[in-house]
Order: sequence, then structure tokens, then C-alpha cells
Amino acid sequence: MKRLSTWAHGPCSPFAADCAILGAVKINIVLFQPEIPQNTGNISRTCSATGAALHLVHPLGFSLDEKHLRRAGLDYWEGLEIHQYENDEDFFSQHGEQKIFYFSQKGRTNFWDIPVGELKASGKDEIWLAFGRESQGLDEELLLKNADTCVRIPMLEGKRSLNLSNAVAIAVYDILRQCGFEGLRTQGQLNEHTWSESDA
Repeated sequence: MKRLSTWAHGPCSPFAADCAILGAVKINIVLFQPEIPQNTGNISRTCSATGAALHLVHPLGFSLDEKHLRRAGLDYWEGLEIHQYENDEDFFSQHGEQKIFYFSQKGRTNFWDIPVGELKASGKDEIWLAFGRESQGLDEELLLKNADTCVRIPMLEGKRSLNLSNAVAIAVYDILRQCGFEGLRTQGQLNEHTWSESDA
């Protein structure tokens, strides 16, 4: 089988400073057949800002050179860890042993029930979060095979789904919150003033 190339601009090995090292836990975002370049560009930006790795499972609905994709994450491609796979079989042949959490509006478990603490306590050093294509989501056969790790982001009754890039950001930052945002900068600075001036 032909193996697609892997990009690793500033690879996260071993646990580089810009990786999501949260008590030795690394976040992996898996996109199965994403269709809209702007969404994948925005997701790449989230991954870059948090140190998460991005895994793209082909076929994609766009070229990785497409201007909309680059524009959405223009300043974030350097230092971003990206892996590509020819198809589902290629991905699972490499990572099928991982405990992967599948995000779907059809899920019966809320996403905040992902047991991050238990995973860390059991020695897991990575967390895998998977998302389907914008038009149809993840295949139901895949969800049925992984019912215990199929999760949902709560929404109002009758609403179909969130934007893909928004869903990824929600999921990533909840994992980061559970890990205390370890390794991330949690305080910002003003450009023309200092926060200490507010105490004067």
C-alpha cells in the first residue's frame, strides 16, 4: 500500500516544549475525510496554539496547498505536527490499538466524561480525539464498533451539529482544562501598559 507523506514541522519528540505535554499526555486530533479547507486551516491553528498533533485521513475534499487552508492557519504552519494517511485502513493499521474518542452528534455519552485522569493514572501518554467529515460525520459502523468511546457535545434539541473547527476547539480545550492547562501560558500582557497599573 502506498503510504502518504508525514509532515513534522518542529516534531513533538521527545515531548518538545511546544507540545501539549499535560502531565505527559499528548493530544492527537484525527480528521476523517475533511471536506472544507477553512475548517482544517482553523483546526491546524488550534493544534499549533495548543501543541496538539493533527492527523488527516484521506481522501480530502481539497488540496493541502489550497489558499483558503493556508490563509486560515497562515502563521501557524511552522511548528505544526501533521500526519497523513491514504485511507481509514492505513490509519487504523498504525493506530488501531489506541483508545480513540469519536465525536458525533449521535453519541450517547457527553464529551466531558472522557476520563482524562484515569487515562493518565493508567500510564497513557496520549489522548486521541476523532472527528468526521462536515457533511455526514463519522460512519455509523465505526461508531457502533466503538460505542464506549463515542461522545457528544451537548446542543439544543433539533440542531444538527456544530461547525467542525468549533467542535475540535471545544474538545481540545476541555482536555487542557482537565489537565490544568499544564505547559501553556495562562496569563497575557498588555502592549502599552502593565496590569500592575490597575492596582495603583
